[in-house]
Amino acid sequence: MKHSLPQPRRRDQRLPVLLAIGLGLCGGLALAGPLSDLLKTDVFKQGHPFINPFSAWIGAGDQDLLVMGTDMGTNTDVMATVRIKDGVTRITQVPRDTYIESPSYGPLKINALYSLGGPKAVKAELASHLGRPISHHILVDLALVRRLGDALGGLEVTVPKRMLYNDYSQKLFIDLQPGPQTLKGKDLEGFLRFRHDEKGDIGRLERQKLAVQALFNQLTRPETIVRLPSLMGLAGKDLKTDLGPMEIGGLITAMAGTHLEIEQLPGVPNYRNGISYWDVTWPAPPSASSDTNTNSRYRFLF
Repeated sequence: MKHSLPQPRRRDQRLPVLLAIGLGLCGGLALAGPLSDLLKTDVFKQGHPFINPFSAWIGAGDQDLLVMGTDMGTNTDVMATVRIKDGVTRITQVPRDTYIESPSYGPLKINALYSLGGPKAVKAELASHLGRPISHHILVDLALVRRLGDALGGLEVTVPKRMLYNDYSQKLFIDLQPGPQTLKGKDLEGFLRFRHDEKGDIGRLERQKLAVQALFNQLTRPETIVRLPSLMGLAGKDLKTDLGPMEIGGLITAMAGTHLEIEQLPGVPNYRNGISYWDVTWPAPPSASSDTNTNSRYRFLF
């Protein structure tokens, strides 16, 4: 009669995975506090054998980043530039109805420029009018803003007024009461898209400013910086950019050591051939010497 040999005890294969997750969380929490300061430190002068992977965006102050947001169509519903310099993250909002006379496409609203010439055309046009180079771009679908807001536990904003609007063609249903609250999901999307009041697009820019401030406060918290890889994983096809993952991480980390200032390009409403535009007062161009040889300082990490 044959006796079966005792089978060796199978090792639980989940244990190494659980240990790795635990160590990763502990390490992330340990780094959460000093991460922003560490990334801005010149570790080479201190003799540390550490190469800062985010160095391409730390102290990036001579070029702007273009941020665009799309809605249901092909035009850009949101347009702004971002500059990090001297301890300030400065966001300049560009009204979507801004009138321009493009050398390539003629007179039009600036929000139509992306659908005609892509990000290259938008960067070239804005760089020309603002008088400073625009290095990179990020294109975001508003659906991503909604998902990101949910992942962060919502955005704390003060709704300035009663907001009630239904648009069955766009499946847009907005019903918000005034006052401080945490917005998630469809409520957050509706807050960003609502513009059916006496201020039109300018009122929407003012509400976007409130949401951007809340998002900035959330993203630059140490506990959020540790979660950047998983948050960037939410993006999928709803984020298009010429930045690499490490550059995006470096951009947000650089913001963590700054305070936020948001400005809107000044101007006045105007009509041309029965079409409503926003006539912008563009800033005076800086001296030519300030932008010399800035392109050589920026490179892609990926």
